Amino acid sequence: MAEVESFTLDHTKVKAPYVRFITVEEGKNGDKIANYDLRLVQPNENAIPSAGLHTIEHLLADLLRDRLDGVIDCSPFGCRTGFHLITWGEHTTTEVAKALKESLHEIAENIEWDDVQGTDIKSCGNYRDHSLFSAKEWSKKILAEGISDEPFERHVI
Repeated sequence: MAEVESFTLDHTKVKAPYVRFITVEEGKNGDKIANYDLRLVQPNENAIPSAGLHTIEHLLADLLRDRLDGVIDCSPFGCRTGFHLITWGEHTTTEVAKALKESLHEIAENIEWDDVQGTDIKSCGNYRDHSLFSAKEWSKKILAEGISDEPFERHVI
């Protein structure tokens, strides 16, 4: 079996919330994609409930694209502690952390239900499993803790 980088990470050593650069891969034509770990809560100590995480996912899909060039995808971890962010080209962890911080602030303070895309039966595979209230509360909690651009020591941006 192939070694999966995220399964080699010592989840007991990281200090969430943080942004961690995972890897950059280059395609045969020289195109580069980068992968980042957007860890919102401390692994094995907390997990964002499914409905809140789902709503944060839908909102970050839009909000991060407004703040970072080249966003391909932002997908939740199965453990519900954060997201993988995939981009064309590379960004510094500070750039990504700032974009994440601004996006979570937007969710916490300004987003209303009508702003959440993809919440009906035609546009979402589990449209009943959303909670803007939970998304807002978790965003406030994460922002209060501060987002670090370093995974192993707190360097809050």
